Amino acid sequence: MSTGLRPGDPARLGGYEVLDRLGDGGMGSVFLARSPQGRLVAIKVVRAELSHDEEFRGRFRSEVNRARQVPPFCTAEVLDADPDHEPPYLVVEYVEGPSLAEVVRRQGPLGAAQLHSIAVGVATALTAIHGAGVIHRDLKPANVLVAPGGIKVIDFGIARAFEATSQHTRTNQMVGTVSFMAPERFDTTSGRPVGPAADIFAWGALVAQAATGRNPFGGDSVTATAMRILTQPPDLTGLGGPLRELVSRALEKDPAVRPTARELLDGLLTAAQPGAAGGPAQGVSGTPSVPGSPAAGGDDQGARSMPPGPATAGRAGSPRRRWLTALGATAAVIAVLVPAFLFGPQLLRDESKPDPAGSPANGSPATSGPTASASSSASGKPAASPSASVDPTRAMLAGQRRILLHLVEIDRDLSLPSHGELEVGNGTGKDALFVLEPVGVDYMIKSVNPEIAHRPCLGVKLDSEGYKSLVGADCRPTKATVFAISREGQDDKGRTSYAITNDEYGPVQWSPTKREIYVEFLGDAPLDTTFSLVDRGAV
Repeated sequence: MSTGLRPGDPARLGGYEVLDRLGDGGMGSVFLARSPQGRLVAIKVVRAELSHDEEFRGRFRSEVNRARQVPPFCTAEVLDADPDHEPPYLVVEYVEGPSLAEVVRRQGPLGAAQLHSIAVGVATALTAIHGAGVIHRDLKPANVLVAPGGIKVIDFGIARAFEATSQHTRTNQMVGTVSFMAPERFDTTSGRPVGPAADIFAWGALVAQAATGRNPFGGDSVTATAMRILTQPPDLTGLGGPLRELVSRALEKDPAVRPTARELLDGLLTAAQPGAAGGPAQGVSGTPSVPGSPAAGGDDQGARSMPPGPATAGRAGSPRRRWLTALGATAAVIAVLVPAFLFGPQLLRDESKPDPAGSPANGSPATSGPTASASSSASGKPAASPSASVDPTRAMLAGQRRILLHLVEIDRDLSLPSHGELEVGNGTGKDALFVLEPVGVDYMIKSVNPEIAHRPCLGVKLDSEGYKSLVGADCRPTKATVFAISREGQDDKGRTSYAITNDEYGPVQWSPTKREIYVEFLGDAPLDTTFSLVDRGAV
């Protein structure tokens, strides 16, 4: 929405000509601009007080790089960024269309078919965002654009850079909108990282508000709303059918029992099947069916029978979807387009290279991440070793195979001896065997050395001088023990190579001078330490 340029607004940002002010938010201002190639873009200029903060710049750069991995078909594509500009800015695709907040404000509660399309579109976007290793952290109707080319979710992931730079927020202040915050977002003492389940909670609140015109936890003050989120069930009066059940599950207080984004999609597709009780045309209580919706056809059995993929593997590869209006939303269209998207990100890349989860070229997604627990025992170990038909890299990322963590640049392997200090060696001993334990979109890395009964997981240790090393730690998901694993290329043996990064402290690196592993944010320096996963048999 145009608000007009103000005195003091920039005329140019880098090579971009600023044309108009689109709005303001908690992180900064958004401008409409024209690129050197003549393309209209949206530029988010972050708050001026962050300009001289190197910690913020490093985090901003890291989050932008992650956000660039999100497939653009259901999000506003990240085009450019300059963390070193005064002030830093981010350039994204300009999406022409009102936000969901504006649509609901103008039209009131959505009709059943349009509501179902919104629910599917946002769940699809979350699957893509989580698949790229990103968590949105501020999903709300204002960040969902209803554009002629399809639903677009904006402002994903970048909130992490702001939220983690705590000196720029007041005590107990968080980035986000309270009405859509999950209960765990209010717990600042646990030390547990916010996971993708927080976005699922926001999805539930967003869909409920679009269906009823009110927030399911709305109170007369921010404090009252927060207390209702923490202690009261959601008010879903007016929302019925299978959509009510999915929204109710998404709004569970315990993040562990909420569905994943992929499971939301499965549930929405099942509800959209012809003959399904209370399908999308009955999503809102008392709303009559829309003639012709859902339409027959469009087999979604393939999507519902596929195992869910690991969150770090990423998603991509779907045609752009046309906006499914109340007059044109059909279950057949949804069922055909969504499974194509779920085939995985590497369909848009070089198919001669395996993807981060080792997905084969036919696009079958990997089994890992938070939804992999269906094949695991209560102890977290797989109930059975993978069959011969399962790609071994997928199985390694699912926590079903023992692995060597091979340090590509020096042709050595990590090992964790019983004394708990990480070393590098030739990979021949029991000290060098590890297994990955999925935690949301990330992983804990656990030694399977039988001599280590205490502190078998890798963790970041910060000494009194600020040096960060890798040591053995208790296997609890904390900011020090959870790592992202992202594809970087291939090693000299043709195996996929990965960066291993701790969101709080930075990527795992090798110091040639000290000849030891450490952890540090890179800033502008290139990543020069990568790892390949070497299969060493079933767990």
